[in-house]
Amino acid sequence: MSVRKIREDDYYYVDKTPMAWALAQESGYYFLSRPRRFGKSLFLDTLAELFEGNQELFRELFIYPHWNWQVHHPVIRISFSDGVLQSRAEPKH
Repeated sequence: MSVRKIREDDYYYVDKTPMAWALAQESGYYFLSRPRRFGKSLFLDTLAELFEGNQELFRELFIYPHWNWQVHHPVIRISFSDGVLQSRAEPKH
């Protein structure tokens, strides 16, 4: 499920944008580690929507008055759900 679907279809949404705001204010690298099915993908989707500047999704949330909606950033999405390519060569047995 995406933040867009949750917000547009009026699902219950727990506002995690204060954490997104804090994360965006600090520079550095982050490793998000949580148990499976614990909201990592939804949080990353929230960050992507913020950086793409999709203002309408965040009305009435903490982040709305704090974010600079005039600035848009490119977002690159990489999925490892199909596995990771180890080598182009066939494994040797």
